[in-house]
Amino acid sequence: MNGVKIAMADFAKFNFQNEDDLKETIAHLELEIPWENDLSALLLERTVQGKSVANSMAIHPMEGCDANEDGSPSKLTWKRYKDFARGGAGLIWWEATSVVNEGKSNPHQLVINEETKENLATLVEEVNREGTSKNGFKPLNILQLNHSGRYSKPRGKNEPFFVFHDPQLDERVGISKEDQPVGDEYLKSLIPAYIKAAELARDSGFDGVDIKVCHRYLLSELVAGFTRDGSFGGTYEKRVKIIEEIVEGLREKVGNDLVLTSRLNVFDGIPYPFGWGVDRNDEKKFDLSEPIKLIKSLAEKGVEIFSITAGDPRLKPYMVRPFDRKIVPTDPPEHPLEGVNRHFQLTEAVSKEVPEKIVMGAGYTWLRQFFPYIAAGNLKNGRADMVGVGRMAFAYPDFAKDIMSKGCLERNKSCISCSMCSELMIKGGPTGCVIRNRDPYQKLYREKVK
Repeated sequence: MNGVKIAMADFAKFNFQNEDDLKETIAHLELEIPWENDLSALLLERTVQGKSVANSMAIHPMEGCDANEDGSPSKLTWKRYKDFARGGAGLIWWEATSVVNEGKSNPHQLVINEETKENLATLVEEVNREGTSKNGFKPLNILQLNHSGRYSKPRGKNEPFFVFHDPQLDERVGISKEDQPVGDEYLKSLIPAYIKAAELARDSGFDGVDIKVCHRYLLSELVAGFTRDGSFGGTYEKRVKIIEEIVEGLREKVGNDLVLTSRLNVFDGIPYPFGWGVDRNDEKKFDLSEPIKLIKSLAEKGVEIFSITAGDPRLKPYMVRPFDRKIVPTDPPEHPLEGVNRHFQLTEAVSKEVPEKIVMGAGYTWLRQFFPYIAAGNLKNGRADMVGVGRMAFAYPDFAKDIMSKGCLERNKSCISCSMCSELMIKGGPTGCVIRNRDPYQKLYREKVK
């Protein structure tokens, strides 16, 4: 995959009335996006570390920004996860949960600590009961552990912990040239913080934890720290050191009890020397040598599931989540199907390198009611082992149940990639689907955005 560059076509909204329309556009753009009418691949049961995953569909982590101020789940958080549990996905990848208070991305982000673990444990029990009652199985529950780094806003204003100065990102969060990057001692202190958070997750009933290394949060930025001085910047070995030590610590402390996973950026789309997984001469080209090197290392250290993603949603949102309606001034410089295809290419590249692990793909939501057929095609062709959706789950939490029982998705329940959930998050409100889940999100949207 090194040196691959995707040719860019003009941006266009989803306007496909049937599968032939979609297939024609895929062919016109010369994209390798498969189609498979047999959806049985999505129904395959998986086993990881002795734990069952009832099917090959997952709900990707999407921050609800609706926790109580102490970081515990609120009534809205409870409702969301119970909806997910009833929805039938084999794996629920719980949203980013901060391992320290100062690393929260917003005042209402989930936090895991001694004070919140009991509430989390009760919610996990309820999720498992709902799943078993409605579907005959409990989902595999993975808790995403995170520090928001330069995007930390624990009190509603920017309080960044940045790893290095980045000319494209500093101004966005109020970092001046005089501000100093976070020190090595603070970074070292996060290793036991992640390990403690994982122990609390185990005690709260989670099946696994995710070390989040994506979307330019702290650990994701750290791997791109080519310009950073000190113990955790410059060489590859220094840039990945903390991540590897966290995983080694987790393997020792909770490895027999928890499935270790990582949702990981393999391509930032940011010019070198500030972006990871990019060609040093062209930010639009992949260079996956370092990301794959890290993934292989983490696989050897016991990480069992990798969820592959790319980009920074604040800088290039189209790269993370192809959409119809933009909330930035300019149109994306590509057709959304090219963004979808990029996700598939990156996931396939990783799948080939760690065939003994479960590799999960993304990029499906923009495809709406057609996503199961393309997801099944990717699974059948060995381009991924599981598929996950984020925004689609906000809009259509029972997507997996409909695929299992009806063999299709309903168009009028699918996400329309309108970006209103993102707008709610940007404006500091709870996130959810304004179109399909009007109560309470339509009222919240009017209050926060309009």
